Amino acid sequence: NANSTCLIGRDLSGDLESRLKRAVRLANDADCFTVSEAVDGAGRNHRVVFGVILGTGVGGGICIDGKPVVGPNAITGEWGHNPLPWPCSASDSLDGGDERPGPPCYCGKRGCIETFLSGPALASDSGTDMSTPALVAAAGAGDDKANAALDRYAHRLARALASVINVLDPDVIVLGGGLSNMAYLYEAVPGLWQDWVFSDHCDTPLVPNTHGDSSGVRGAAWLWP
Repeated sequence: NANSTCLIGRDLSGDLESRLKRAVRLANDADCFTVSEAVDGAGRNHRVVFGVILGTGVGGGICIDGKPVVGPNAITGEWGHNPLPWPCSASDSLDGGDERPGPPCYCGKRGCIETFLSGPALASDSGTDMSTPALVAAAGAGDDKANAALDRYAHRLARALASVINVLDPDVIVLGGGLSNMAYLYEAVPGLWQDWVFSDHCDTPLVPNTHGDSSGVRGAAWLWP
């Protein structure tokens, strides 16, 4: 699968190797980001790293001992296309809305994590056309609508990451992508996810990336020894 749907079913690596006449190694942006941060970034000195991309889409990658985990279907870490866990009904949501069945996703399903946590999803949920930095600034200035949208976002991110912690129990979770620049998340989300983590305490660090927008291409270079 790919959000560039024209690539689905195509032998991209084979085509590239044929045109370039050299060996090619491919991984998606979230995997490359996670490799970069695991090797010498925010996940350095942690054995199991879960890397998260929160941007135009939502993706993830897993590195163990600095190496990307690649499963038989090459979809390891694709949490963005699981359904939002523990969806709120109108009676228990923050704003009286019902998260079920969720917005439609390009993948053909409804209610995928990506449809709630991507940048476009946050803008849509806020009911404005503000960029994320503008939304954060408005919230800081006391805008009630902006604050409510960010609270819903943190709540959803906490639930989504709690499901990852329950399955993988990573040593660290590193956020990347444009929405990772919201400093608010690093305090708010760990303060919320305990309600869904299957343990009496949760010591998982949630940290910002070290290498910013360069991390993906750095990780691509790290695919080679």
